[in-house]
Amino acid sequence: MISSGYNNVQIKEDNEWKAAFLMNRGLFELQVMYFGLCNLLGTFQRMMNSVFRKLLHEGVLANYMNDFVIPAKTITELKKQTIRFLKIVEKYNLYFKQSKCNFNMEEIPILEVVVSKKQVQMEQDKVKAVKE
Repeated sequence: MISSGYNNVQIKEDNEWKAAFLMNRGLFELQVMYFGLCNLLGTFQRMMNSVFRKLLHEGVLANYMNDFVIPAKTITELKKQTIRFLKIVEKYNLYFKQSKCNFNMEEIPILEVVVSKKQVQMEQDKVKAVKE
């Protein structure tokens, strides 16, 4: 998960006034987008699609907002694609919360489902909540 996700999207120069807000000491114009702005989610997803365009196009990476999955058939392929991914991350000065990162997983929870080689199923906590 990208740290400070939306704050990585810079507001275009000379457009800062559009997201300004008034405080007791005057007008405060942010340089980056903040949660609550109209079109923030679409703008952030567009930024992710742009930054990782090549990997997405090659099918090396799956992305939704700040969730990333690097599918691979072998450990060697996974290492190679992960290094490519991390080089792009470094180039664009993006940072991740280490506690939210998982590597070399046989199954992964993403968007409230669990994806594995064999199946896609709902997270068991969600199924249990519905049953009870």
